[in-house]
Amino acid sequence: MKHLNKLFVALVMLAGFSSQAQDSNNPWAISFGVNAVDTRVSAATKVEDQFSQYFNAKKNWNILPSVSYVNVSKYVGSNFSFGITGSVNRITRYVLPRVGEGPYTVVNIGDKNYYAADAVINYSLMNLIKSKKIDPSIHVGGGYTWIGDELHAGTVNGGLGLTYWFTEMVGLSVRSTYKYSFEDVREDMPTHMQHFAGLTFKFGGKDTDGDGIYDKDDACPEVAGLKQFNGCPDTDGDGIADKDDACPDVAGPVEFNGCPDTDGDGIADKDDACPDVAGLKSLNGCPDIDGDGITDKADKCPDVKGPKENAGCPWPDRDGDKVLDKDDKCPDVAGTVANNGCPEVSDEVMKKLNDYAKTILFDSGKSSFKQQTYPVLQAMVAILKEYPNSNFSLEGHTDSDGSDASNQILSESRAKAVKDFLVENGIASDRLSSVGFGESKPIDSNKTKAGKANNRRTEVKLIK
Repeated sequence: MKHLNKLFVALVMLAGFSSQAQDSNNPWAISFGVNAVDTRVSAATKVEDQFSQYFNAKKNWNILPSVSYVNVSKYVGSNFSFGITGSVNRITRYVLPRVGEGPYTVVNIGDKNYYAADAVINYSLMNLIKSKKIDPSIHVGGGYTWIGDELHAGTVNGGLGLTYWFTEMVGLSVRSTYKYSFEDVREDMPTHMQHFAGLTFKFGGKDTDGDGIYDKDDACPEVAGLKQFNGCPDTDGDGIADKDDACPDVAGPVEFNGCPDTDGDGIADKDDACPDVAGLKSLNGCPDIDGDGITDKADKCPDVKGPKENAGCPWPDRDGDKVLDKDDKCPDVAGTVANNGCPEVSDEVMKKLNDYAKTILFDSGKSSFKQQTYPVLQAMVAILKEYPNSNFSLEGHTDSDGSDASNQILSESRAKAVKDFLVENGIASDRLSSVGFGESKPIDSNKTKAGKANNRRTEVKLIK
């Protein structure tokens, strides 16, 4: 065990190279090339002498000029990989131990075959130097070595290495390994150095969609995409991955989730009821020129404000009485606001109606009209039509001639006759009522002929 300190110093001092640098994208690697064996480290009596002629290949190294080693390794995580190396060589230069201060002697021990099988645990330092091309590493392990038929022993190994990656998957690798053989088990197997140089190929990564992004890192492994989107496509090229793009086939800004806003009104076309004309958000992107809250395309009067109930047009006032037709119970006749757009019946109008009513003449004892009365009745019809929202009561009165009962019946029938004529000439029946009072409400004396004539009358009353 006295040489363990030599192994530690060797690991610190060696400047060698490795071919074990792979990652989770391509977890497997295979390396092959040439190797060289140098026994001088075993012949040195001082630690500093072990590496004094490290690169004296011509004098000390045993090289087989052909492919003489193969390494297969697998990445296991956290920059570590584990591999197996198999190598062959032929020992023709064997350095004998130095005597005192004398020179080292190199002899041929009989052209012996060299075989080695080694397990290698490699740690890549590539992340520390933040390089994508240069990959330094350190490795440790152990194995078994044979020289000829009589020398064989296990070794404890350690070393340093470097790979230069031409591409992501192909690199040039070199490695130097210090192989320490313990005296009590080695059967004169010398501690020695073994150097390797060759090509390394990484493989094992899966890229289903062929976009150069491995499936394990590809957010869209079945569809070719872009690296900046973790392997997902951006069909419309608007900088938003299709999977996050509400309009993947049409370019649009981020604020609209990738959808366009053709009219620039701040509403994405897909949500804009009028995508080609700038409009209001409250109207789903459609314009409202007159500001009445109704979109122009639905507004029958887009340049004039109007209520929704009238399709955006202002309510008309046909009779000009300042009462809108929708509220005007007499839309074709000017009236007053107080009377819902209908004209109000004045005292003057009522006097005129009653002046006409006083001239209504009936056949004696009957409810039929005398011929000269018809123009009077027509005049009353014309007046009533001017007030279509007013209701009237027609009252019949008689003088005292005859019995009370007969006079009552006569007054009722005459009042009804007037009502019937008015209805027949266009006055709504529900606006009129008729009543008879017989001789009960005289306005003059029944003792004179003139007084009786005054009591025989028809009166018109306004129903309020």
